[in-house]
Amino acid sequence: MNKTELIDYIAGSADITKASAARALDAFMEAVTTSLQKNDSVTLVGFGTFSVGDRAARTGIDPRTKEAIEIKAAKVPKFKAGKALKDAVN
Repeated sequence: MNKTELIDYIAGSADITKASAARALDAFMEAVTTSLQKNDSVTLVGFGTFSVGDRAARTGIDPRTKEAIEIKAAKVPKFKAGKALKDAVN
């Protein structure tokens, strides 16, 4: 499912216009992004938790030249599924 299909689904299930569903989805994504930028987490009970994780610096290999390269440490977004979501999938 892509963003357009998700907007269509939200509009249909919530009985709102597609424009309203698109604004709601954009607002949700902006809220999660802003929270993660502040190094906070977003928890939706039963669905899951969005958080920020740290990835350590490491040595990698350039596939073209086979030379060792240093990969910088980075912050990465993470998602941990909640119990209800896990149960729904299984």
